[in-house]
Amino acid sequence: MSDTTGSETPDALLGPADIRELAAVLGVRPTKQKGQNFVIDANTVRRIVRTAGVRPDDVVVEVGPGLGSLTLALLEAADRVTAVEIDDVLAAALPATIEARMPARADRFALVHSDAMLVQELPGPAPTALVANLPYNVAVPVLLHMLERFPSIERTLVMVQAEVADRLAARPGNKVYGVPSVKANWYAEVKRAGAIGRNVFWPAPNVDSGLVSLVRRTEPLATTATRREVFAVVDAAFAQRRKTLRAALATWAGSPAAAEEALVKAGISPQARGEALTVEEFARIAEAKA
Repeated sequence: MSDTTGSETPDALLGPADIRELAAVLGVRPTKQKGQNFVIDANTVRRIVRTAGVRPDDVVVEVGPGLGSLTLALLEAADRVTAVEIDDVLAAALPATIEARMPARADRFALVHSDAMLVQELPGPAPTALVANLPYNVAVPVLLHMLERFPSIERTLVMVQAEVADRLAARPGNKVYGVPSVKANWYAEVKRAGAIGRNVFWPAPNVDSGLVSLVRRTEPLATTATRREVFAVVDAAFAQRRKTLRAALATWAGSPAAAEEALVKAGISPQARGEALTVEEFARIAEAKA
């Protein structure tokens, strides 16, 4: 792989040599515990920004910016970028990297030094897009938290472990369809948006990565049940995914008979399994019990 900071792309984005130099100066060694794998290829981050459909008027929130590879590419394309970083060293260094490499856009950048799971508000205008290389170990809860907390986010593109991407984008009947698939679909239309090779990361992970696109529903799901009520049904159905819904939902409903009653009322076979149901059908079950 060529160094993208050479004559091919003489620009502000970070290439392999820049990433390693920055990490050395900061004394940063990527750790598995934090799920850190830094993107070292400028072409890849530009591809992510293109695939995300980032527009000049977008306010983008990025989770886990690391050393700033994707952040710089987002700043090139968006109106403004807010990055949420949990790591003390990386959070302290990122504003200086932006100022040094893209000074004309530095006033368009904001940093939130926090665990993304604890973020309840963001500075500046409401975000319209979420674009992130999410750490593998927290990808799904972080994604769901951000979608719930910031309804202004219309479009999301996340890079996650390939099997997580498959799960998020799975349809009913697929063997990997489960809790992440249904909950993501509560908020958005979800699809796989490409694959990312291992050699664009440092250190190279021992798993493949995938891109997932989530376009928020223009109208919320038509249901009288709350999100919390629907998600409780989803969690119960997949906690014992091999069981029929009559059995899997027994504790949730109060008894197998009560579960059957709710299912019949919702127009769903008590012998069906959770992996066969759409988010709309889970919502009907929640309504039937309410």
